[in-house]
Amino acid sequence: MVNEQQPWRVHPDNAVFSDWAAPDGMALRRLDWPAAPRRKKRGGLLFINGRGDFIEKYLETYARFQALGWAVTTFDWRGQGGSRGPGEEKVRAGFDILVDDLDALIAEWLATGPDPHVALGHSMGGHLLLRTLIDRRPALDAVILTAPMLDVNSAPIPIRIAPDIADTAYWLGLGQVPMWKTPPAMLVPGGRRNRNLTGSRERYEDELHWWGVEAGFNIGPPSFGWMRAAFRSRAATFTPKKLGAVDTPILIIGAAKDRLVSAAAIREAAALLPHAQLEMMPDAAHEILRDSDAVRDRALARIDAFLAGLKA
Repeated sequence: MVNEQQPWRVHPDNAVFSDWAAPDGMALRRLDWPAAPRRKKRGGLLFINGRGDFIEKYLETYARFQALGWAVTTFDWRGQGGSRGPGEEKVRAGFDILVDDLDALIAEWLATGPDPHVALGHSMGGHLLLRTLIDRRPALDAVILTAPMLDVNSAPIPIRIAPDIADTAYWLGLGQVPMWKTPPAMLVPGGRRNRNLTGSRERYEDELHWWGVEAGFNIGPPSFGWMRAAFRSRAATFTPKKLGAVDTPILIIGAAKDRLVSAAAIREAAALLPHAQLEMMPDAAHEILRDSDAVRDRALARIDAFLAGLKA
């Protein structure tokens, strides 16, 4: 079914949804979209969303890669999108369960999908993809990170005390409590959340559309438990020694004025990764591949150039 006026508010006819069993048995919602017919096949692209995202939010981006000959696979993290139910609460105890999920999915995808294998991780997805590279060393041919959450932007709270605040709240039994409230006025198109995420009102409204279709897709702000898990994962993983041992080619695209993740942490990690290329975009908001056409097109062109050297 194609809606010419709002093409990213319907599911593509030839994209296949399924349930994928995580290592602990939890069903995660998955999408596989074969490469466009009559195009030279480029390989397999695994798209890894961020916190609060869901498959439908990036349909436009998947379609762009699919049209170029990539077979696209993506999924909903446990506790997000259509991956809800027993097992999602394990995330508050730490990100290890998410790394287990991603590592197992990558292993299956590598064994069944076309070469070369490229993984693209956004925000929290970038954090977990890089951590999986460090901890599990999957045989990926290339990796792309967009606005990766290598540390959070905790402003106005100083980053040196933010982990202690999250840790204290967790041990006080507040692990499930959201860290802040989001007034309805902040969610409207053109509001603060829109501006922090994307310079495109239309793409922002695509997300609100899907919230209306599936109210559970809006999971709200992060909890103290989730934030504690993020800080602990970062501290244990993104050390100079571990980053320096990553031998996968990586392209990092960051937003210089990102309000959600730390641009400084992105620059520091890029300098330590031996095979990383870094592109910091001065005019981008956090969701670089859902930003205005001017920003998005430059980012996609940079990705195309990075992938041009991969052999199908």
